[in-house]
Amino acid sequence: MILQKLNRGLEWLLIAMLALMVVMVFGNVVLRYVFNSSILSSEEVSRFLFVWVVFVGSVLALRDNAHLGVHMITERLPMKAQRICKFVGDLMTFLCCLMMIWGTWELCALNFHNAAPITGLPYGYVYIAGIVGGIGMGLLLLRSMYRMATGKMTDAELSSNFEDVL
Repeated sequence: MILQKLNRGLEWLLIAMLALMVVMVFGNVVLRYVFNSSILSSEEVSRFLFVWVVFVGSVLALRDNAHLGVHMITERLPMKAQRICKFVGDLMTFLCCLMMIWGTWELCALNFHNAAPITGLPYGYVYIAGIVGGIGMGLLLLRSMYRMATGKMTDAELSSNFEDVL
């Protein structure tokens, strides 16, 4: 129940950020070509929102098992070998998430004192998106590895969506 509400909240956050980006960019284009003016901060805020959209979207894509993958080799392996490949892949991706969290934490610490030129927002707010994305993906990967290790993941779930098991 909590996971479903969290997933729904992330989906609505992504929708809101995309809608805000569209309105700001489209509004700025109209202002430039019709009224020969623009809102300077809309470009900067749109760029920041795009970074957030990428990281929140990455969490949702991992939840749906929608990231790119090459399955032409693993699908020909026996089921036990497929399980080992999935576990090793999840583990390696989890380690990458840990490195991303650590690196973006360092970037946040370094850039909270640097302000964007137009809006004055600290750049650290942009880098927090990497921490949020890394934690979200890491939790999904931990859950997948736990289900694999405890035998709770069925053979059909190896290629299905994370959402199906929530």
